[in-house]
Formats: sequence, structure tokens, C-alpha cells
Amino acid sequence: MASPHQPPLPQPQQKPPVRAERPLRADARRNRDSLVAVARAAFAAADDSVPLEGIAREAGVGIGTLYRHFPTREALVEAVYAAELDDITASVPALLDAYPPEAALRAWMDGYAQFAARKRGIIDTLRAGWISGRIATPTTRERITGAIGEMLTAGARAGTLRGDVDPDDVTAILLGVFLSTAGGGAPEQTGRLLDLVVDGLRPRPLP
Repeated sequence: MASPHQPPLPQPQQKPPVRAERPLRADARRNRDSLVAVARAAFAAADDSVPLEGIAREAGVGIGTLYRHFPTREALVEAVYAAELDDITASVPALLDAYPPEAALRAWMDGYAQFAARKRGIIDTLRAGWISGRIATPTTRERITGAIGEMLTAGARAGTLRGDVDPDDVTAILLGVFLSTAGGGAPEQTGRLLDLVVDGLRPRPLP
């Protein structure tokens, strides 16, 4: 029997039930999508120092609506980056439907080059957010490498691309191309380098 002077044992606290996040209403979804689209264009034309008031005005909403969807500039930049990454990785099936695998890969590389160029406009905010933990570190390289692997596999089946190439090696080569041309290199040079990459991925002729 417990001593009369012994304090009662603490009762386990009941955790509040986890509420499922409600999907956005149609009008709220339209506002959010419009804000992201305007921000994508604004950041591509300049950088992420573009005033948020201007983005809200161009999207046809008030600044309060912008802050309801994106409480900080970092949140908006993160949404823009996620949308860009989704577009480039999701484009593979349509390209493979429209072109032979080697041509699909070359067209995809052009899109990836544009993605890399737009990323440079927001990289400072992204990097600061990743370091601080305020922006989740995306699985960018894994998703890009997965997209490349899908096209290499299709090309190997068709006999137009090598089947002995590690997709991550191609990712590394492309990052090197974009890094080497980031300091004002002409788009024509980027195109020539990408042509060389695709040429190196073609099957080697039999001796």
C-alpha cells in the first residue's frame, strides 16, 4: 500500500488527436498556383530579391493572401524550386513518347540546363534555408539521376544509347557542364557540350 505521504503517480497525458490537413479550396488552390507561376517568372527574369508585393500584385491577389500561403520568402522560394524540379523530372514520359530515346535525352538536357540556370537566381535563399533547416533538403540529385536512368534504359533497349553507363555519372557530367558555363558562357557553348555528352552515350562501334 502506498504511503499516505507519497504523492500520486502522474497520469499519462493524452495527446491531442492529429488532424488531417484539409485540402485547399478551389479558389485558394488557384491563388497559390498563380503566385507560384508569377514567382517562377519573376525569379527567372531577375532573382529572389524581387519584392513580394509585386508578385502578389501580378498574381492578382493581396499581400495578405500571399503570406497566408507562403509566410516567408523562403517558403515561396521552396515552392518555386519544387515546382521546377517536378516539371523537369515529370517530363520524361512525354519526351520518350514523342522522340527516340537519344533525341528525348538531348531535349531533356536542354530543359535541365534551363532548370539549372533558373536555380542560380534563388540559390542564395535555398542554400541558407537548407543550412538552417527552414527549407527541407530536396532529393534533387536522386530524382534527376532517376530521370536520366529512365531514358538510358529506353535507349539501351532501342540500341541507340549505351547500356553500361551509370546514370549518376551522367548527372555529374551535366553538373560540370553547367558549372563551367555559369559565368556568362554562351548558350551555344552549352548546347555544343550537351551534344558531346549525348555523342559519348551512343553505343561504341564494333571493332
